[in-house]
Amino acid sequence: MESVLKKVEELALLHDKIDPKIVKAKNIKLGLRNEDGSGVFVGITSKGQVIGYEKIISGDGAESLNPIPGKLYYCGYDVADLVNGKEKEKRFGFEETIYLLLTGELPREKYLKSFSKELGKRRELPEEAKEIILNRPKHDDQMCSLHTIVSAMHLFDKNPNQTDIRNVTRQCIDLIAKFPTIIAYNYQKKLMKKNDCSKLVEPDPDKGTAENFLYMLNGKAPDRLTAELFDTMLIFHAEHGGGNNSTFTTRCVSSSGANTYMAICAGIGSLSGHLHGGANEAVVRMMRDIKRKVRDWEDDDEIKSYLKTLLEKTAGDKSGKIYGLGHAVYTLSDPRAVFLEKRGEELAKLAGKEKEFSLYKKIAKLAPQLVRDKKGKVVCTNVDFYSGFVYQCMGIPPELFTPIFAMARVSGWSAHRIEEIIQGRIIRPSYFSSLKGMQTYIPMSKR
Repeated sequence: MESVLKKVEELALLHDKIDPKIVKAKNIKLGLRNEDGSGVFVGITSKGQVIGYEKIISGDGAESLNPIPGKLYYCGYDVADLVNGKEKEKRFGFEETIYLLLTGELPREKYLKSFSKELGKRRELPEEAKEIILNRPKHDDQMCSLHTIVSAMHLFDKNPNQTDIRNVTRQCIDLIAKFPTIIAYNYQKKLMKKNDCSKLVEPDPDKGTAENFLYMLNGKAPDRLTAELFDTMLIFHAEHGGGNNSTFTTRCVSSSGANTYMAICAGIGSLSGHLHGGANEAVVRMMRDIKRKVRDWEDDDEIKSYLKTLLEKTAGDKSGKIYGLGHAVYTLSDPRAVFLEKRGEELAKLAGKEKEFSLYKKIAKLAPQLVRDKKGKVVCTNVDFYSGFVYQCMGIPPELFTPIFAMARVSGWSAHRIEEIIQGRIIRPSYFSSLKGMQTYIPMSKR
């Protein structure tokens, strides 16, 4: 097997590398990105809009991108307003956000109550699904586990392959409701020494998504501050436009006519990649290393010196990255990170981690200028920079960071799936061939 693997690797590296000259000559949009780094328009959506720069047109008609403070909109509503609104009214807001993404409108109170009640009723898993979770081989990868169970949920659906809007909407609402339960049970299974269905904490239909999930993790009701902040985290991660990798993947698979379970599993698969959903875990690992290597957390010069070694690929994982820094769209600021920097401080005090959070804030202040000096790029801290720290203060283990991301984002995936089905055209971009000419077949005896 090793010789086969070696040969395939050698030939793949020989034939699959891209000639930069061809990319430029044919104006190929690698990664569906324009030359200036902005995304190529491939579709239309009313669900999410991410803004990090504005286009400036000069007198001679030339276009340039001007960095501006980041904004995030759901169906035309500023997410900051959604969060501020629910905080002023002293209520949870994730269910309202789900309703907004699915319908395009903010719910009246009676509709929100009815919708929230329906989600609560649908959280419970069939007994057979619990058995699948408990009777699988030992596993550590929580995203793979989530993928497995979501895929298996089609077994409990009488009409899994029907793609009319009403049926798809039913399936999506059902999965949105069940994701927290699946994620909690997958994690509880990991902790069990012996399979025992009675140790699985049943979901509480009267609690909202945020409170219920935190309760299911250990059987204890969370304090109000923690539950409200977790609710806000779910709102922030619910949607991020049609171009983020997992949502675009969900739309691609949906456009083929695949069923809801396959489409959502595709989103899970995409989110599991370290370049998409695993960034907050990478931040936690990086910060663990910084806390060990930097002796004085108050010394800006010592912190800057170590951050430079990260950029120079001589420290950390030697990737040349400062994790949690930079974004495909946001430039001057990520509105989610701005909020978490403020609220994270309150949580840090409760958890006795003020000194550690102060180090986070120093890095957030110092690192963007270092990146600009080295790479000439305008970057900011993104939501992943703070989210891992916030989850840790809540007692949530790192292996659940990305599944929680999925628990929130499934509402956005669902909204985009429905939109894609309504728009109804299979996604099929073109690829330019890198071959220089056609090959003549060579008989085996002459190779």
